[in-house]
Amino acid sequence: MSKLKPILPGSTIGVLGSGQLGRMFAIAARRMGYRVHTFSPDEDTPTGQVADVEMKAPYEDLDAVCRFAKAVSVVTFEFENVPAATAEAAGRCAPVRPAGEVLHTTQHRLREKTFLSGKGFPLTHFRRVGSRQELAGAIEAIGVPAILKTADFGYDGKGQYRIKSVSDLDAAWQAVGEREAVLEARVDFERELSVVGVRNIQGEFLHYGPIENHHENGILDTSMSPAHVSEPVAREAAEIARAVLEELGVIGVLCVEFFLKKDGKLLINELAPRPHNSGHYTVDANLTSQFEQQLRAVCLLPLGGIQQWTPAAMVNLLGDLWKGGEPDWARAAALNDVKLHLYGKSEPRPGRKMGHLTALSTSAATARAEAARARQSLAR
Repeated sequence: MSKLKPILPGSTIGVLGSGQLGRMFAIAARRMGYRVHTFSPDEDTPTGQVADVEMKAPYEDLDAVCRFAKAVSVVTFEFENVPAATAEAAGRCAPVRPAGEVLHTTQHRLREKTFLSGKGFPLTHFRRVGSRQELAGAIEAIGVPAILKTADFGYDGKGQYRIKSVSDLDAAWQAVGEREAVLEARVDFERELSVVGVRNIQGEFLHYGPIENHHENGILDTSMSPAHVSEPVAREAAEIARAVLEELGVIGVLCVEFFLKKDGKLLINELAPRPHNSGHYTVDANLTSQFEQQLRAVCLLPLGGIQQWTPAAMVNLLGDLWKGGEPDWARAAALNDVKLHLYGKSEPRPGRKMGHLTALSTSAATARAEAARARQSLAR
């Protein structure tokens, strides 16, 4: 049992990063009586709009990072592309949860996969690629089709290239910026799943069950809960997630993304050491959202109940939706079983996540259909 004292309401929480995940975390924290400071190179950000203090400075300004951390009781992060040196500097001035070592491992695909492979977790076949010549050797070992991904700073399909034949190697190497990358065997999967888990300092672990995800152009489009999988698959996914959080020593929230193969085998695709897009439905459908769980864990409070009241589905609202003008928000507001969440971003761009809709219904499939219809109704 930890001898550390809980960080109680009235205290200030620091968030490295300032996007929509930080915004929803800040809303959960403010509701429970905490103050929130956010740190990023930007201003008028989704998190900054609801935080008490928005500090603008480069992540590389480690003196500013330390000043930020000294003004709060604990530091957490809302996306994994915060430089590891930033988390390390913050850690010299305040507790950081999850620890900077977790961020260091999970923000770099090669480190992440090497860690998981070394611990015996099920993964797709992969090879490190450091040059065009090494890419050719990796393709010879893994075969085609395959996917080449940058080793760092990749999300929402960015920094990836699908290799269909050896004639694609030059284009693939250029697409990842001719820098360190990871080549992965393409998986013939039945569906994509994720498990959002939370672990506290006493080692207690809770999860929301497998979530079924559908992507478009490398960006998450729809998530449904509960996922349409067998009970044995659901149990195995949860146990793998538990083991990942334990091996990493996570204090906070972490999402494990899976491929479910047609033979029923689960393979880990990626880790996200923070609340996840696929878990947004928990704000509306569960007793305790993933964001409140992150708050509880990093503040050393007991974890909250995870009961899900009803099946749910979430659809992302990308900037493409604005191409005909401002969406008709009144239509979404008129739907009794659909909840609208917007992130406060002023500039809609194609592929940019501007918000999401959550639908609640009698089944996950019905909720997904209702959420999709609601999104269609917004277009002008």
